[in-house]
Amino acid sequence: MRQRQHGMTFIGLLCILAVCGVIGYAVMRLIPAYLNYLKVARTMQVTAGDYKGQTPDSGALTRTLEKHWEVEDITGVSWKDIEVTRDENGVSLHVAYDDLEPFIANVSLMVHFDKTVKME
Repeated sequence: MRQRQHGMTFIGLLCILAVCGVIGYAVMRLIPAYLNYLKVARTMQVTAGDYKGQTPDSGALTRTLEKHWEVEDITGVSWKDIEVTRDENGVSLHVAYDDLEPFIANVSLMVHFDKTVKME
């Protein structure tokens, strides 16, 4: 009676390791972009918290954002890119930007970030 072999071949193992390696490298390249986005989101939350219960003018908001931007050392997007909008519900801060990270040769990874913070 013939026995069937069970398991993975060496070629199959190499293919799985290659796919895992490419995914791991992509994650390594994208971690700084996500950490930068977390700094942006935290800065917007802190700025909204600084003026909680108030209706600040645009100049005061931009000065506060600029100070927090310098302290956090945020790159890839400027504090000037944050849109301050006023409506009947209050003031909101909105930022939307794309971050492009080089990957392999002429292939890059692009991530789109979009964040809105309402001031109460």
